[in-house]
Amino acid sequence: MTDKNNDSIHAVSDEMDFGTLLRIIWRGKWLIIIVTTLFAALSVVYSLSLANVYKSEAVLTPATEKSGINLPGQLGGLAAMAGLNIGGSTGTDNTALGMELIKSREFIGDFVTRHQLLVPLMAASGWDRTSNTLLYDAELYDVKTQTWVRKVVLPFKAEPSLLEAHDAFMDNFSISQDKLTKMIKISLEHYSPELAAQWLNLLIRDINEQIRQRDLREAERSIVYLNKQIEETNIADVRASLFTLVEEQMKTKMLANVRREYVFKTIDPPVVPEMKSGPLRALIVVGSMLFGFMLSCLIVIFRHVYRSGRS
Repeated sequence: MTDKNNDSIHAVSDEMDFGTLLRIIWRGKWLIIIVTTLFAALSVVYSLSLANVYKSEAVLTPATEKSGINLPGQLGGLAAMAGLNIGGSTGTDNTALGMELIKSREFIGDFVTRHQLLVPLMAASGWDRTSNTLLYDAELYDVKTQTWVRKVVLPFKAEPSLLEAHDAFMDNFSISQDKLTKMIKISLEHYSPELAAQWLNLLIRDINEQIRQRDLREAERSIVYLNKQIEETNIADVRASLFTLVEEQMKTKMLANVRREYVFKTIDPPVVPEMKSGPLRALIVVGSMLFGFMLSCLIVIFRHVYRSGRS
């Protein structure tokens, strides 16, 4: 009996042409209208419940590159022992390092902790334009007692971890480099337009400062090591090459001390956005209406096929 019904359904489906489909859909137009209207109404309610999000953007360029020097044999090994980068372009290396470091768990975790961003990052649910204040989700954070109240299961805790903060931050952060121009675009989204711009400025400043301090420490250690090697050797050529290495490290130290935009130079700084970047409410409503229309059409068609197969 089941096989007979299936054969009938396949037969009806094979005979159905475009004109037949249109007639079937037309006969079920009220169901289609009701379902599509319902999806549209629900999508409107849903989209209006979403808080506005603002995106602050900046354009950066790699800092001036420093060319390396080439040293022969034993001196090259000696420089490597001192931790010196004597080949290639340190500017390019620092740019690639900065772009990866700025996305790392350790850097973002330290950034969130240093600037006390955990609450506005993880508990914010909107922004009041009139009072210019953040709105917080009462199910996550109690503003009066300043305690986390979110309900989670182990291994998570009421207070979000830095790993969770990193994931939440990266969901709203973007950085990319144009392969042709080498220009770097960086952006950050948040409910508050002022915080989006403020955090992005802090992010650019901190990544420059962290790599600047790293290179400064390495240069100072290298100078101490090289001066010690100079004292221990009497070979004129070796001493001359070591003095050259010391000079290179002194240049690095000088740049690290005088140049604050050490890795990324700001071409177009972050500004407080005036227009929201999301949510795209019209797109949500139109997409939901199309989905509701297609779903209702399929329901009408399958209902017709099923009834035809039973008769």
